[in-house]
Amino acid sequence: MNTLTLYPMKEIRVVVSGDHKSFVTELFDRVHATGYTIIGNISGKGHHGVREAHFMFSDQESLVMIMTVVPEEKVSPILAGLRPLFDRHSGVMFVGDVTVSRREYFGEGPQGKG
Repeated sequence: MNTLTLYPMKEIRVVVSGDHKSFVTELFDRVHATGYTIIGNISGKGHHGVREAHFMFSDQESLVMIMTVVPEEKVSPILAGLRPLFDRHSGVMFVGDVTVSRREYFGEGPQGKG
């Protein structure tokens, strides 16, 4: 029976105001994350109270979540790049362990850049 092989990676989720979306995506591009997913118009409750989704003209007035999966060696540069943003603005970041079946899609392996 053929089975998939799984490889360890790190998932980074960043939740920020929509007007900081490009800061995060440009950082992910600079560290050569091979891709990311953006979920817009999200709601939540945190230190600054409840933030409701705004289905208005743009996502700059609401929260967005930007997610990427990277090899572990790219986590520190991403954390360092996010520090100035979180020093001045609200937002949260989560880093977790994940496994992937196609590591070459995430910058490692025979066809990756890692």
